[in-house]
Amino acid sequence: MNQPVLICRPGERGQALADALRERHDWVESLDVMRLEALPEAAAQRQIWLDIDQYHKIVVVSPFAAHCLSEALDRYWPQLPVGIDYYSVGRATASILSDQLGVKVRIPPPHRGEDTSEALLSLASLRQLAHQRVLLVTGEGGRTLIADTLTARGAQVTRLAVYRRVYQPPLPALRERLHGGDYRALIVTSGELLEYLAKWCGPAALNQPLIVSSHRLATLAGKLGFCDLKVASGATPAALVAALDRSCNP
Repeated sequence: MNQPVLICRPGERGQALADALRERHDWVESLDVMRLEALPEAAAQRQIWLDIDQYHKIVVVSPFAAHCLSEALDRYWPQLPVGIDYYSVGRATASILSDQLGVKVRIPPPHRGEDTSEALLSLASLRQLAHQRVLLVTGEGGRTLIADTLTARGAQVTRLAVYRRVYQPPLPALRERLHGGDYRALIVTSGELLEYLAKWCGPAALNQPLIVSSHRLATLAGKLGFCDLKVASGATPAALVAALDRSCNP
């Protein structure tokens, strides 16, 4: 019997990845261990939306953060203020901002090969930021690299968390798959998710193919004990499917 490809991306993006995988690989199962939940709008967050025209740059770290930002600006700004530069870590995030807000979004340069925070920070327009106010739209927790780096480069950074990640154990049958390595490959695009899943993975799973979306995640996976690592060129469905194809047909 064929073994499934396991994925753990939540929501609509998870469904898009599953659909792309099913076009080339028969059996895909979602571990469904994390969901994204928008945070209630507190007074401080509302004030940031009202003062959005005071920022020179807005950096958005994920597609769900882009959705939250777009909804807020639609509520408070029927006409967007001009003069703000928008940035995103990945192409999926940029696409949401472009579609929902109609703005031009700067993304990591193509020659860097990966949609990562490090690649975004290599942009020339983010190197000299004295007297610049930057809004970083993100989720609770996560890495502080972007905020720390932009601050070190002279920016006045406001970090605004607009959502939280809620974790839950995999269903018993999927827990057994992870423990026994009973799957064709596992695809993970988040460091937090990878660390969460690692505790369910037995020795056999650590030797099964693991597809990750960046070299940073591959380094983390190696530290967690995973041995068969394949690095995709990014976190898009096309990049992840291509990496899986290479794993299946080395």
